[in-house]
Amino acid sequence: MTGKLPDVTDATFHSEVLDAEGAVLVDFWAPWCGPCRVVHPILEEMAAERDGLRVVSLNVDDNQQTAARYEVLSIPTLILFKGGQEAKRVIGAMPKRRLESELEPALAA
Repeated sequence: MTGKLPDVTDATFHSEVLDAEGAVLVDFWAPWCGPCRVVHPILEEMAAERDGLRVVSLNVDDNQQTAARYEVLSIPTLILFKGGQEAKRVIGAMPKRRLESELEPALAA
């Protein structure tokens, strides 16, 4: 299911997300999650359209340490990291325009 989005794991999360230059949006998902499948193509579009945003996905079933560290209790959960810090959290599936409007203030900051 993880099309064009790179996967991150418990082992790579720090280097791929926390140490990354610029903004990184992490999609916390699982293969059995229906709403996650709805959000995924939207995230692929956003990743293609936005130069300053890297979008990655983390399978919570396989990477429970990271999911627990960020208290991800329901999926899909999207967390935007900037400079290694959580800048914005969006929970649940939503249309692309609403998702962009949720993220925009944090991306612009």
